[in-house]
Amino acid sequence: MAGKVFSGIGGQAVMEGVMMRSKDEYAVAVRLSDHSIHVEKKQDNFGSSKWLKVPIIRGVISFIYSLVTGIRALMTSASFIEDDEETKEKRSHMTAEEIKKAEDKELWGSFFFSLVLALAIFFMLPYGLSKLFQRLVPNKEVVIAFEGILRVVIFLAYIVLISKLEDIRRVYMYHGAEHKCINCIENGMPLTVENVKKSARLHKRCGTSFIFIVMIISIFVFMFIRSENPLIQILLRFALIPVVAGISYEFIRLAGRSENALVNLLSKPGLALQKLTTQEPDDSMIEVGIASVEAVFDWKKFQEEHQSDFAMGNEVHH
Repeated sequence: MAGKVFSGIGGQAVMEGVMMRSKDEYAVAVRLSDHSIHVEKKQDNFGSSKWLKVPIIRGVISFIYSLVTGIRALMTSASFIEDDEETKEKRSHMTAEEIKKAEDKELWGSFFFSLVLALAIFFMLPYGLSKLFQRLVPNKEVVIAFEGILRVVIFLAYIVLISKLEDIRRVYMYHGAEHKCINCIENGMPLTVENVKKSARLHKRCGTSFIFIVMIISIFVFMFIRSENPLIQILLRFALIPVVAGISYEFIRLAGRSENALVNLLSKPGLALQKLTTQEPDDSMIEVGIASVEAVFDWKKFQEEHQSDFAMGNEVHH
């Protein structure tokens, strides 16, 4: 197999589809009910931001951008999923603009509800339980480590539980298609269904690995909180999230470009977690992933420009 070369493309799974982004463009490809593939391509100015050259800060910007773009991509994919009969009846007398506003309102409402729920489950719950633990072990560093470990355990339990849902399983399959397409390109193979099927479904730049790294790094960053006031402790935790995200981004960025033994070792827990959040896709899902890639990224030109790198990687592997 050829040596992997950093392509700079990334993406996420959406409802019955895949979103891929490259520089100032991203595309959402969705498998419609008639089995055709619909692709929507959009532009933004993210890739040209001067702040993307500043370590840590670029991580915060990238995190916010990924969040916003991810929501937009989900909205786009959801707009092509058939509504139930009751919803269709309610919207039968609405204009296209009114329907879009209603859909956006529902999706943003769901997002903010999910965000509040996530903060409550993954931040407030571990913090509250750690305060109870502090009564048994009054050592601050141990208590913060316990809080972090508890956060990871809750996250793992959540991933396992939702993976049992059929709709989520399909999203995980599209997540696998996204990774396999990127790995295929970065390993120097033509982007075909057969080559994508042979490619790995785990990737070091994955958002799952990012979230895991965020949880681990937060343990060390939160140890710098010295206030004994519970309210200030909570507020500082939220205020430090951008810092944690920035540091985590730098690690994920390094991991995506490096084959250093230590970096590979530190990447293993996140890769192991991806075995839960990705599943092997079927051919139709891979086709959707390929359509999304080709809408924003010239993979043939990329591979031509890096032929020597792929050849060098081949020599190393052999």
